Amino acid sequence: MQFFVLLLFCVNAYAQSTDLLHTILNQLSQHTAIRANFTQQRQSPALTQSQTSSGQLLFVTGHGMLWQVQQPYQQTLALTGTRTLRIDADGRMQPVRSERGVSQISQMLQGMLTGQLDEVSRQFDVNADGSAAQWNLHFTPKQSRVAQVLKGIELDGGNYLQRIRIDMQDGTQTDIQMSDTRDAGSLSALEKHALGLP
Repeated sequence: MQFFVLLLFCVNAYAQSTDLLHTILNQLSQHTAIRANFTQQRQSPALTQSQTSSGQLLFVTGHGMLWQVQQPYQQTLALTGTRTLRIDADGRMQPVRSERGVSQISQMLQGMLTGQLDEVSRQFDVNADGSAAQWNLHFTPKQSRVAQVLKGIELDGGNYLQRIRIDMQDGTQTDIQMSDTRDAGSLSALEKHALGLP
């Protein structure tokens, strides 16, 4: 009898988690283009102290993400599908060989922000907690080759995504806090060019 009570509890918890996940994805997908300020902190067993960088990001549904580091150095990266490009001040783009796992993380975030649950579920087991106003999502990779590199990803947010934490198997942790998240407004010529927009 206790087993059946536990099973019913697990099924009910899973259903609530799935409903919340759908609510969150629907909420996030309402914004087709967003901008935010970010502060990124990276800790690694290979580093004596954590690395901190800050800047701005731009996300456009269906096209990808622009990651503009402003401190302590300047660098702009475009993450579009499976490609990562470095963009110089004149708009010239150079392919970047990204670390293993980066393209999967980028694709997962793009899938999340566009409400594509099937795409996300193919690569990750997802667990949702909280409420639509303040939620937490935990992602565990399903594919063994990704799981060898990536331990898990946590997202926190409300109406917008507020925080991303990425844990790698080698002990490296990346924590990205977002602030002043808002609808993007008009895009510059460089931003359109980088994301392949007309």
